[in-house]
Amino acid sequence: KYQNLQCIASLGFGVDHILRDPDLPPGVPIARLVDASMIHAMSEYILTAVLHHTRQFDLFQQDKSLKKWQARRPLRAQNVRVGIMGLGHLGLDAAQKLRLMGFQVSGWSLTAKHVEGLTAWAGPEALEEFLAQADVLVCLLPLTRETQGILNSRTLTRLPAGAYVVNAARGEHLVEEDLLTALDSGHLSGACLDVFREEPLPESHPFWNHPRITMTPHIASLTDPKAVAPQLVENYRRVHAGLAPLHVIDIEKGY
Repeated sequence: KYQNLQCIASLGFGVDHILRDPDLPPGVPIARLVDASMIHAMSEYILTAVLHHTRQFDLFQQDKSLKKWQARRPLRAQNVRVGIMGLGHLGLDAAQKLRLMGFQVSGWSLTAKHVEGLTAWAGPEALEEFLAQADVLVCLLPLTRETQGILNSRTLTRLPAGAYVVNAARGEHLVEEDLLTALDSGHLSGACLDVFREEPLPESHPFWNHPRITMTPHIASLTDPKAVAPQLVENYRRVHAGLAPLHVIDIEKGY
């Protein structure tokens, strides 16, 4: 319908919602946002989720409901191995901030990334080795054909016993039934979820009442219109000047 369309701009880091459009016009560049305030907000969320687990706030909340006064020793950061799936702008910033807090941090991505001071695995063949050493698993992957359902029974059972899962990427990364099985069996100690396959989450969904699941309503990193408007305007001007937009994605890769 837009015959003169020269650029499609996502209002977030992800572009999976755009790529799902069956009428997506060929040859039109798709640009995503890369915004410092959104990166910082995501790192804040990841730090909050990890510390909520290691300081055992989830257990204290359960104790509160039972009017139970019980001191619990926190997990020491230097003894906790955090594995981050996805080493783009979001993953790398979160990794840096977790390292400053004293956590052991590693990363995994589909393609090799060389980051100073960070142990990084790459490719499907290295995934199980990466998972086996992650006491806390953080998913910040883009949603693609390769990453759809990547948090499933096979990958979750490769995590160490008592591991904790944080998903702040996309709901479609997680096979929800497999997470429930891993939690109820005791293999996983808990999960913090910001994204879901169906949003808003239906009232009948078992996640609502599960004692080991902390949930937030897709708010880990919200787009601030004032912060991102200059980037959108810059791309508008670049297209008019015959230049390539900033942050164009690879449609084949999906990010």
